[in-house]
Amino acid sequence: MPAQLKSASQGRTLVLTISNPDHRNALGPEIYAAGVEALNAADSNNDVRSVVITGAGSTFCAGGNLQRLLDNRGKPREVQAQSIDGLHGWIEAIRSFPKPVIAAVEGAAAGAGFSLALACDFIVAANNALFVMAYSSVALSPDGGGTWSLARALPRQLANELLMCGERLGAPRLQALGLVNQVTAPGAALDAALALAERLNERAPNALASIKELMNDADGATLQAQLANERDHFVRNLHHVNGGIGISAFLDKKKPDYS
Repeated sequence: MPAQLKSASQGRTLVLTISNPDHRNALGPEIYAAGVEALNAADSNNDVRSVVITGAGSTFCAGGNLQRLLDNRGKPREVQAQSIDGLHGWIEAIRSFPKPVIAAVEGAAAGAGFSLALACDFIVAANNALFVMAYSSVALSPDGGGTWSLARALPRQLANELLMCGERLGAPRLQALGLVNQVTAPGAALDAALALAERLNERAPNALASIKELMNDADGATLQAQLANERDHFVRNLHHVNGGIGISAFLDKKKPDYS
């Protein structure tokens, strides 16, 4: 069966499912392109408040297709470079997407699959899920922003252990390290991710978009620049229609209904 990224709506949440059953949901150019296209469409769709990325069956994503990578060794280097650019385009689209993106992980999240999960705003994982930066096990180096994400989330020594030694870590361990938000029973990660998405869907989309943008900018900003950025977002959100809805509902002890 061909690799594809399936798209389905669950209320106000868009669910993107990596489906490549013959290769444990390995990634490829067609999935990258579909991922960017889906997020671009969801960005302008006010009915979509959040996105969940998951894998078909019992595996989240095995990373790259090693047979395809082996075949690419016999092709010009530009072929593999273009493929990685496609992956990186999807990663950048997830990071800049103004709505929350949640990874729902069952089974293995390996290599680029781990990088993909790390690019999401939240990770919900089954307690038997395994995360591994498998690149060094096949004499390769990471892609998909794995080094960027881990360098910012973990101490250097621990990040090096994951990247250089290819250590397999379970979801409970990653939760203890602060990388996984919620651990569920096997088979329940998607339902838990959808429940989290619905909680987020009830909040003001403009406020969540501001928080995501501020978080993305914080790493490279000086305190002075970040304070100015926070001020500008705060003022803009206060004068947004949802600012009035939220404050009035809180004062009246009512549930807000944001636009």
